[in-house]
Amino acid sequence: MRCNLCPRKCNVDRSVQRGFCNMPWQAKISDAFLHYGEEPFISGKKGSGTVFFSGCNLKCVFCQNYEISQYQFGTFVTEEELAEIFLKLQSKGAHNINLVTPTIHAYSIKKALVLAKEKGLKIPVLYNTNAYENVETIKMLEGLIDIYLPDLKYYDDEIAVKYSEAPDYFKYATQAILEMERQVGVPEFDENGVIKKGLVIRHLVMPGYVEDTKKILLWIKENLPRGVYVSLMSQYTPYYKARNSPEINRRLHPKEYKEAVEFFFKIGLKNGIFQNL
Repeated sequence: MRCNLCPRKCNVDRSVQRGFCNMPWQAKISDAFLHYGEEPFISGKKGSGTVFFSGCNLKCVFCQNYEISQYQFGTFVTEEELAEIFLKLQSKGAHNINLVTPTIHAYSIKKALVLAKEKGLKIPVLYNTNAYENVETIKMLEGLIDIYLPDLKYYDDEIAVKYSEAPDYFKYATQAILEMERQVGVPEFDENGVIKKGLVIRHLVMPGYVEDTKKILLWIKENLPRGVYVSLMSQYTPYYKARNSPEINRRLHPKEYKEAVEFFFKIGLKNGIFQNL
């Protein structure tokens, strides 16, 4: 089997050779726990059952989880072990299973979810992705994922290449997001206000690139249903190799974030989640 899970389409057998992500086929995770720091309607009061997968198909120079994504810290697990992790998180009261950076492990995740559901996994499953996805991979997961949480990072291809080595990022990300919306639709919530199904788009506002943010918000406005939620994040911090790029080697200015939020409402977007700086 050759890997073409993401837009890089390395076409290598990861059991004997490594592609761009430098990972074998076997899933590797750095941690699994109840996470209370996600959006309020994801973490709820009991926490989101979060599983951090090691490795990544992007090379973001500002990655805050670079030890996991780039240095690939973690432990290899079988699909059976991964299924048991999902079930254990459910037994702890998790509102959902939150798969963080899952793309390159999609085959193992699919098998583990099937096993877990056969053994009684009932809570929603959330696919928490950088959005650099192939539509075919998202289609492969149909029926297993209840909530999609893509981070739509860039509009401008030059920026995507410069900071994440991701050619044609916007093209691939938006194609994948449209498929995600087709599968799960706009968010639905339970009686406690916790999401149980639907699409939520994250976007991290980057210093100096508010105009790129505006283009992304306009695309969302023009291409997705009004009920889709957008989480506009202000938490950019110059981690990892950001010091080598002076223009982004700083925190976001309050006026930049304010400009992004004001534009969100100006164009008529409705459902937003915002952060304090």
